[in-house]
Amino acid sequence: MLEIMLPAMAAAVILVGIHAYLGIHILARGVIFVDLALAQIAALGAITGVLFGLELHTTGSYLASLAATFVGAGVFALTRGRQTTGAMQEAAIGIVYVVSAALAVMVLDRLPGEAEHLKGMLVGNILFVTWPQVGKTALLYAAVGLAHYAFRARFLAISFCPAMSTGCGTNTRLWDFLFYALFGFVVTSSVELAGVLLVFTFLIIPAVCAGRFASSLKGRLWLGWGLGVMTSLAGIAASAAWDLPTGPAIVCAFGVLALLSLLPGLRSAQK
Repeated sequence: MLEIMLPAMAAAVILVGIHAYLGIHILARGVIFVDLALAQIAALGAITGVLFGLELHTTGSYLASLAATFVGAGVFALTRGRQTTGAMQEAAIGIVYVVSAALAVMVLDRLPGEAEHLKGMLVGNILFVTWPQVGKTALLYAAVGLAHYAFRARFLAISFCPAMSTGCGTNTRLWDFLFYALFGFVVTSSVELAGVLLVFTFLIIPAVCAGRFASSLKGRLWLGWGLGVMTSLAGIAASAAWDLPTGPAIVCAFGVLALLSLLPGLRSAQK
């Protein structure tokens, strides 16, 4: 059993590492559901590839999924203009999500075994990841992390001080597209490993919980990583102990973490 669980544990740690960081950006931008929308677009791209003869979890399927996320990245970058309010961009994200979900249902209706495809798209198969998959994912996320480090000044300025970055002549839409394109690489790989629900969980809950107790970016990063790793491992352990589906067990473990962190008796370090 431990031999099966170790790759899943390693994958969860890697997923938390990149998503907890990106989640801080997403919260600062006020586009909470962009990850869910991009994950849905990635899943749509993958199953559309299946419709045209590609097999899931192959290079062709991955490229189809990645191409779909680039389209989504372009849409999200274009909807964040100088005259676009946060509410309007959230509305655009919601529209993209619901249309992608509807298209995915229509594509699945044309595929044999559509229920199994839908289940895999939502909850993934993190328990069955292999060490080669873990290694490839780690290399990809390391490359994305290096890109974020290289462009950290631009990304942080646009996420945390958008008005100032626009006033300084920064091409906000171009840098937004780059941000979401890098995000698309992450989401495409993450959905293939863990499914839509778990990817959204890794992105939002560690960042929300860390923001409850830490005010600095560094503090939120370290706390988000620590809470995310411990909760992921607890969810995997619970799934093994009680014979539960691994993905949903991890999501529920994060749900408990979110509930505990939001209790009124626990004061935020920001207040």
